[in-house]
Amino acid sequence: MSNVARAVNIADLRLMAQRRLPKPIFDYVDGGAEDEVTLRENRRAFEEVTFRPRHGVAVPEVDLRVRVLGQDLALPVLLAPVGYCRMFHPKGEVAAARAAGQAGTAYVLSTASGHRLEDVKAATRGPAWFQLYLTGGREAATDALTRARAAGFSVLVITIDTYVIGMRERDHHNRTSVLLGDNPFAKIPYLPGILSHPGWLVDFLLDGGVHTLPNIVTPGVGPMKLRDVGSLIRTSFTWDDLGWIREVWPGPIVFKGVLTGEDARRAVDAGAVGVVVSNHGGRQLESSPATLRALPEVVAAVNGRAEVLLDGGIRRGTDVIKARCLGASAVLIGRAYAYGLGAAGEAGVARAIEILKADLLRNLKLLGCSSVSALDRTYVNTPAWATPAAERVMTAGRAF
Repeated sequence: MSNVARAVNIADLRLMAQRRLPKPIFDYVDGGAEDEVTLRENRRAFEEVTFRPRHGVAVPEVDLRVRVLGQDLALPVLLAPVGYCRMFHPKGEVAAARAAGQAGTAYVLSTASGHRLEDVKAATRGPAWFQLYLTGGREAATDALTRARAAGFSVLVITIDTYVIGMRERDHHNRTSVLLGDNPFAKIPYLPGILSHPGWLVDFLLDGGVHTLPNIVTPGVGPMKLRDVGSLIRTSFTWDDLGWIREVWPGPIVFKGVLTGEDARRAVDAGAVGVVVSNHGGRQLESSPATLRALPEVVAAVNGRAEVLLDGGIRRGTDVIKARCLGASAVLIGRAYAYGLGAAGEAGVARAIEILKADLLRNLKLLGCSSVSALDRTYVNTPAWATPAAERVMTAGRAF
């Protein structure tokens, strides 16, 4: 196991994961769509926001606690849904959920999990939310939602930005689908690269080698295999699906993939208790806006009727602070903890959370702010794109 205790930042965990994982597996989690412009812009947007600290202020203690959708969390960082985590480490989603619970925060489980949702829920002592894809069709989704309710998942997160799968060119260059397929002969060209990562290979083989998706179960067919996940294209969410979903899931619903005021208002009008400003980590529509850039428009459109969360590009505690200052209740991290998982399993995920928590404590003290709940726009120098929507030029009903 890598000595993740030596990781100073998320970038260190990324390098550890890169050393342990075969290139196709690492590139799957690390890469974005097409030229990866949106992937880079997610980070650059945070760099454009600077702080307005209160110096000469003693802050002996800092309170990181937040309340999100009625649930008390120890810090404003949730673990986002990341598919196929079992490829990174055999314990996958179970390890990530356990680390989240031990840190006092929530874990959001992807439909495309390599572990049964019941096992994931049992592993965490914190809140667990379930993220829904309609992969496998309505029957498979109904089965998953029924099981998620029975297992105790408290919030449903519906991803709305995957009508087709983005062109993730690294995966195509690496022919990742072939590596994960059932044909052993097709994998022969990958042997040199795989054999150069013996730790991952041993874990993968001991775990069974080829995985199914146990939360996508079609009656009469059984769990979906990784090779069949392309059916996502034919069974993506539209607003018309909300009616039957509500019949199966009467609990709170959050929509993930919101980037405009129009979609934010539609989600709230449909009864959403929250929205996640997300561009799928730069993995779907290339040239989508950076999520931090989209955040002010969404916050203004929601106008307090629902909570607004944000994901995409979070690598530092200062990123979390900036998102809070611009109106997000909390953030979700994906790659940040996936790197830790790939580096060292549960210990790596715990280290990723620990790094961000330490960042938050240190930088809030340096900022002269004693609690996350006290953060607002007065703590940042606001770029032109982040000014309140009411003060921005409006054209055709849309802020820009």
